[in-house]
Amino acid sequence: MRPTHFFRNHPVFRHDEFVEAHSGSGTRSPLTSQAALKQHVAAGNLIHVRRSLYAVVPPGLQPAEVPVDPYLLATQLTDDAVVAFHAALQFHGKAYSIWRRFHYLTRNRARPFSFRDAEFVPVLAPLHFRSSPDLGGGVLERSHAGGVVRVTTLERTLVDILHQPGKGGGWEETWRSLEMVEFFDLDAVVEYTSKVGSALAAARVGFFLEQHREALMVEDHHLDALRERRPAQAAYFDPARTPGTLVAGWNLVVSEQILQRSWQEVG
Repeated sequence: MRPTHFFRNHPVFRHDEFVEAHSGSGTRSPLTSQAALKQHVAAGNLIHVRRSLYAVVPPGLQPAEVPVDPYLLATQLTDDAVVAFHAALQFHGKAYSIWRRFHYLTRNRARPFSFRDAEFVPVLAPLHFRSSPDLGGGVLERSHAGGVVRVTTLERTLVDILHQPGKGGGWEETWRSLEMVEFFDLDAVVEYTSKVGSALAAARVGFFLEQHREALMVEDHHLDALRERRPAQAAYFDPARTPGTLVAGWNLVVSEQILQRSWQEVG
C-alpha cells in the first residue's frame, strides 16, 4: 500500500500498523517502511507525536497548526487502549465540564504522556480483566474524525467512574455528568457491576440508581441485584472517609453533600 493511501484512512496511527500495511505482504522491509515515515515527517506530511506514534497533516496545513484529535490519539497510545472514565463521558457528549485530561484503560504498563495542551493517563485494567480481549466488556468502536475510537459504553463508564471516583473529577462533576445521560441499559449496568466484583462499587452504583430511580426507570430487580452485593459492614461512600449519614439499605456512610446533592443549590 502506498503511504498516502494509508494516511487517508489513518489520521493517527502506530508504527507497527503502518509497517504491516506498507510491507505489501512482505515485499518491503521494515527498514524501507521506516525510511518512508522519516521522509514524510521531513516533508511536513506527518507529525511524529512520540516514539512509534504519528499523526497525519492534511494538505495545505502546517504541522504546528494541525489539531490532533485527542480521542484518536488516546486510542493509539497502546495497542489495546480504550478511552474511559470522564474522557468517555466527554466523548459521548455527557460531561458537565470539558477536561484536557484523558484516561484510557490498558492491560499494558505505560506512563502518562502530554501532547500540546492535553494529558493522557493510562489506567491498568483490573487484573481479572486483563486476559479478556475486550478488557471485561462494555467497549465500543466508533468512527470518529476520520478514524476509529475505542471507548467504554455509558453503562461501563457509570460503573467504572463510581468504582474509581478519583478519575471523575469529584462527586459534583461525576453526578452532574451522569445526570446528563437520559438512558442506561440497566441490565448491562448490573451485569458489569457483578463482573467488577467490588461490594463497594455495587453499593455506590445502587445508591446512584436509587437516587435517580424515576428519571432512569430503575426497577426493584435492578436494585435488589445490586443490594445483594453490598458491603457486609458499613463502608464510606467517599474514599476520603468523609463523615455523613448511614444509608442502611446500602451499608454506606454518605456525606450530606452527596445525599442532598447540595451543589444544586448554588449550581
